[in-house]
Amino acid sequence: MQDGFFIFVDSFLMEYTLKKKLGQHFLKDERIIQKIIDSLTESKSDARCLLEIGPGGGALTRHLIQIPGIQFKAVEIDHEKVEFLHKKFPSHKEAFIESDFLQMENPFEESFRIIGNFPYNISTQILFKILEWKNAVPEIMGMFQKEVAQRIAALPGNKTYGIISVLIQAFYDVEYLFDIPPESFTPPPKVMSGMIRLKVRNEIPLMKSEAYFFRLVKLAFNQRRKMLRNAVKSLFSEIVLSDDLFSRRAETLSVNEFAQLTFKMH
Repeated sequence: MQDGFFIFVDSFLMEYTLKKKLGQHFLKDERIIQKIIDSLTESKSDARCLLEIGPGGGALTRHLIQIPGIQFKAVEIDHEKVEFLHKKFPSHKEAFIESDFLQMENPFEESFRIIGNFPYNISTQILFKILEWKNAVPEIMGMFQKEVAQRIAALPGNKTYGIISVLIQAFYDVEYLFDIPPESFTPPPKVMSGMIRLKVRNEIPLMKSEAYFFRLVKLAFNQRRKMLRNAVKSLFSEIVLSDDLFSRRAETLSVNEFAQLTFKMH
């Protein structure tokens, strides 16, 4: 088989295929699973709705559906896995949405939390999609490749600080929770993973508009080795660009400094 291999699952004595092209690495470590559930349930979020992205074989799902007072839904792109989940959790069949998360509509009418073992090949795309829903999503808990998780949490001056760091931290506080070793998954990935929590900020930095902010940050880091003056010169007048701040590189500016600069853009 070119895109995966068969695996036996629980007491169902049935097989499904792990598809490499979908970046499927399913969590199997019960100790890690319990740490994730504990981290979720200790949260003080008032959101009663919960969306799981990529439930796969249901390792987290079987715990999530038991949390008291939770309205649970899960989105899974793989038809084979959806059929498996329907059989494994027959009383929750309506909770499983067969869809591409990156293309789906908002699944709830009220605010909701998101949790998931995010496919590493689209993990940053998932975050950009969540940013579109940020007013409805107060908290996210996700598994990422450790390098990506560290990038999301990076602070100014760090070489991993970049576009995703600034755009996420403008709207969410980032907490790196714990490492997850390769052997916690089937099949084991070639890299260490990391679990992070994003909680919506109490105060969002003032900015001219989100569109201006996104445009500035992306342009600044697209040429991160250049002085900011050269990277973003198309967005500002020559008078504004004469400020000493523009002699710095993008990776040294804080989220607030980027937000303040939007008021000086054309």
